[in-house]
This record gives sequence, C-alpha cells and structure tokens, in this order.
Amino acid sequence: MTGGVLPAFVPIWALTGLGYLLGRFRVLGDGAEAALTKYVFVVAMPAVLFTTMQDTPLTALLNPGVLAFLIGTVVVGAIGFALGKWVFRRKLSEWAVSGMASCYANAGNLGIPVLLQLFGDSAFVVVMILLQTLVLMPSLLALLEADAREPGRSRWRKLLMLPVRTPVIAASLAGVLFRAGGLHLPHLVAQPLHLLASAGVGTALLVLGMSLTSGGARDPMGTRRAEMTAVVGLKLFAQPAITLGVGLLLSVPHPALMIATVCAGLPTAQNIFIATSQYALDSRFVRDCVLMSTLVSMGSLSLVSWLVGEFL
Repeated sequence: MTGGVLPAFVPIWALTGLGYLLGRFRVLGDGAEAALTKYVFVVAMPAVLFTTMQDTPLTALLNPGVLAFLIGTVVVGAIGFALGKWVFRRKLSEWAVSGMASCYANAGNLGIPVLLQLFGDSAFVVVMILLQTLVLMPSLLALLEADAREPGRSRWRKLLMLPVRTPVIAASLAGVLFRAGGLHLPHLVAQPLHLLASAGVGTALLVLGMSLTSGGARDPMGTRRAEMTAVVGLKLFAQPAITLGVGLLLSVPHPALMIATVCAGLPTAQNIFIATSQYALDSRFVRDCVLMSTLVSMGSLSLVSWLVGEFL
C-alpha cells in the first residue's frame, strides 16, 4: 500500500522545495513572499474554489461517509480548540488556528491523488472541499476577525461583511450558487479563470516553501513544539480513528467508510497557513504543522489505509 500513497507526495515536496530555493537565494527579490501570499489569498485560491464549486454536483453530499467524516472533523477540531485555549493558554486567534490545523485536511492537492492511487475515485474530495470551504474556513476567519483589536461595533460590522469582502468565501459561495442555478460563465471569462485556478495550488506550495527561509526567534520553553506535536497527532491519528468509530456506529457501508477514514487522515492543508499569513500572527507555527503533518502522513496514511483495508 505504501507504493500507492507515496507518488502522491512527489509534486508537493518538489514545489515546496523549489519555493525554499527561491526564497533562500532571493531569486524573486526581498518582497516576493509577501506579494505571492497576497496573490494566492486574493486571486489564485478564489479562482480554484469558484471553479471547483461550480463543477461540483450537489448530490455529492449524499455520500454515506459524509456524516462520519463531518463528526470526526468537528470532534477533533473541538479537542484542538480546547488544548490551545486551556492547556497551552493561547489567545483566541491562536487557539482558533490550532483547532483548525487539527482538522482541516489537505483535500485539493493531496486528497485527489491519494484517493486515485488507492481507490481509483476522488469524488469524496469534492465533498471535503465543500464542507471545509463553506463551514471551516469562514469559521476560522470569523474567529481571527473577532480577535482583532477594534471597537465592538466596527468588529461586528466586519464580521457580518466577512462573506462578501473575503475572496475565498465569496468565490466559494458564488460557485455554489452558479451550480445550484445551472449557470455558466461565458467561455471568454471561464478560460482565464481556469488558467488562474490551475496555477493556484502550485503557487501556494511555492509560498509555503519560501516561508521556510523566514527568520525568527525560537520558542525557548518548547511549548509551541509540544503544541505542534498535539496538532499533528490529532490530525493524522485521532481524526481517522474517530471517523472510523463513528462510521461503524452508523453502519456506514465499508467502501464509503474506508474512503472517509483515509480522507480524515490527510495532513493539514496549506490553506490554513495562507489564511493565517493575512493576520498579525506568527504563521511559522501553522507552517510547521503543515510541513510536519505532510511529512509524517507519508507513513501514517499508508498505515491507516492498510489497517482499514484489513479490518473492514
């Protein structure tokens, strides 16, 4: 089974490594990382999400493994929130990031190749993208906005306007509305949008690699290292275990449950890093969570898929 999983990681590490080299030798200049991060958040990822949602049949939500995956995601996210708030004593925006990093799976650029390698079908990834983009990402951004140091009235106004003024949420909602209404963009508009989308994920990985060259003081107490270990453990081991347990209790058919469980074991998505980079937070923590969970998942996904295949 390992041979089926590992090829899916090759483009991820190749682009992340290229990003590191670009940042290390300042090939694109000193301000490139900030500019590309902004580009991904404001332009490229909205194009990815709009085109994905527009092409997604809403009947995909009827997959019997969806409820098990959703419950596993919510439970693990809640545990991550609790650890960040009460164990590691973080402020609102920081424990919000810890919670989301514990349960927000890398569906787009890793889920698709992994499911194709293992099952020959990546349809479940579409469901993950819908749930995460329309529920988890708005929740994270709302919590980050709520922690902003602004007067109460101004903060609430910004929260209410969040779906409109945040490109990734607005694009996702627009894509769903287009799909539900049977609408289609003119070819002259759709073609450049798809070109933008095709470069979006790759650019996000380059930015992730470039961030590895960012300096900064280390945590002398090691608390962030312990927190990162907890986040990675929740994401790669607790989430698939809970998803599997819930699926068994709900009598989810075994093929659907296998797919949902493997999807729950995907590493943390770089989308959390991109979103965090837009706020006054130390994005190195979530960057390290993304990288470490991706590295460990090369082995953990093989283990999860083998165990599920043996016992279901």
